[in-house]
Amino acid sequence: MVITDFDGVVTDNCVYVNEDFTMSRKLNFKDVMAFSLLKKNGVDIGIISGEKNSAIEILAQKFGINEIHQNIRTKITVLKSIVEKYELSPEDYVYIGDDVNDLECLEFAKYKITVPHAPDKLKKIDAIQVTQNAAGDGAFREVADCLVG
Repeated sequence: MVITDFDGVVTDNCVYVNEDFTMSRKLNFKDVMAFSLLKKNGVDIGIISGEKNSAIEILAQKFGINEIHQNIRTKITVLKSIVEKYELSPEDYVYIGDDVNDLECLEFAKYKITVPHAPDKLKKIDAIQVTQNAAGDGAFREVADCLVG
């Protein structure tokens, strides 16, 4: 299973404020294709986001992602509940996060990945891997490609 944060991993970590005060995000089709590749190869996906946004809901609907958790302030509780629900061993999942609100999850997971713009505090976590590609520019796809070839 791939369990990931959304903003700053799948997106470029920017929020665009529209004239009507709604917010939007940019998605890269390389990263969107990663969802498809993972699903087609039998890899489950979970999203744990500190924010709520329609991009997550669109992807969840398009790719049949059941584990969608938005507006989450304490992500470790949700991560542990997913691990328990699916009876995942530490070898059965990877966690991807990009900022301090992902710190506990990254420290908890055996396989942990972050992106180049992450704070040094995250990049210094023991055994963490840092993607070559930037968030919102193929980082999520890079992980998918490593997992499914």
